[in-house]
Amino acid sequence: MITILGPTASGKTPLAAALAQRIGGEIISADSRQVYRRMDIGTGKDLCDYAPVVDGTPVNIPYHLIDICEPGTKYNLFQYQQDFFDAYNDIVGRGKAPILCGGTGLYIEAVLKGYKLSPVPQNQELRDSLEGKTLEELTAILAELKQRSGSVMHNKTDVDSCQRAIRAIEIETYNIEHPMPLRELPPIDSLIVGVNIDRDLRREKITRRLKARLDEGMVDEVRGLLAEGIPAEDLIYYGLEYKYLTEYIIGKLSYDEMFRQLEIAIHQFAKRQMTWFRGMERRGFTIHWIDATLPMDEKVEQILQMI
Repeated sequence: MITILGPTASGKTPLAAALAQRIGGEIISADSRQVYRRMDIGTGKDLCDYAPVVDGTPVNIPYHLIDICEPGTKYNLFQYQQDFFDAYNDIVGRGKAPILCGGTGLYIEAVLKGYKLSPVPQNQELRDSLEGKTLEELTAILAELKQRSGSVMHNKTDVDSCQRAIRAIEIETYNIEHPMPLRELPPIDSLIVGVNIDRDLRREKITRRLKARLDEGMVDEVRGLLAEGIPAEDLIYYGLEYKYLTEYIIGKLSYDEMFRQLEIAIHQFAKRQMTWFRGMERRGFTIHWIDATLPMDEKVEQILQMI
């Protein structure tokens, strides 16, 4: 398998699609929010990226694990691991080349390491005891649990709301109270390619992309989800665009406050993504970094040479 990772706005998906076109590959998404249907602009699906133009004609590249569940549900790592292996085995079984592509480092690392977790049931008593605590208080509780367990799960990217923090505490508490040896899944032998983008260019692209997505109707997308009856707190749970746009729509933030806070949050998110990828390198993964600004053909040729 080939894995293409990088921070948001680095151009991972167009590169994965161009590579897939060259080698007869199919893409498995590693994005924790693109699994949701009708959450398109805010999650940056950009499905046109999966149709690179060759000799003037778009070529549709098959993709997996996008649009597989309904908004308002709580998709998680355990489900992702099962879905990943189903997609992976299907692709390999048809003689195609799987390309894992995305920016959710925890999802990528979990499937490459080849371990799976047990599903964690809700603990209502624990949830009741945490109700009313601030995000800062919940984050401190989570940090203490992680220190006890040695867990690398649930970094700040995953706990930017009280609801998400409570779920993370629930998972970490369950794993401490129910210790179980990791059940091994087949490890995946993968060439890992990282798309390296200069910090200033990344920030410029993030801001430009945010403005474009707002112009494309991202606010209306969130309004439509709320109109379907999806509770505001469920959209806020998904973080980033859905958190800040929901708070704007329900009157908690002005438009300017929403834009400013969301822009900062996305910059911080990209920084945390890079921190995770550097951590993967410290944990024994070899990531071959290539320059995001190179012409597409040159980037693809570099990967083909690595293969």
